[in-house]
Amino acid sequence: MEELKTELKQFLIDTLNIEDITVEDIKDDEPIFTEGLGLDSIDALELGVALKKKYGVKFSTENADNRAYFASVSTLADFIQKERSK
Repeated sequence: MEELKTELKQFLIDTLNIEDITVEDIKDDEPIFTEGLGLDSIDALELGVALKKKYGVKFSTENADNRAYFASVSTLADFIQKERSK
C-alpha cells in the first residue's frame, strides 16, 4: 500500500503540474483539496479522468462517496486497491 501511496503522490504532481511540491511534502492523510494541496473542482475532473486511464477505476458523478475517495492520498489509495481487486 505504501508503494501505491508514493506512486499516487507522484501521479498528482505530474498530472496536475503541481510546482514546488515533492512527494515527501505530501502527507498521506492530508486533504488533497482546498486547504491541503489547494486543488479545486477542475483539478478533480482532470484527476478523475487521469486515474481512470492509469488505474482503470471509474467515478460516477452521481456517487456521493466520491468526495470521501478524494479526501486524501490514503483514501484514494484504498479506493483504487479495492477497485483493482474486483
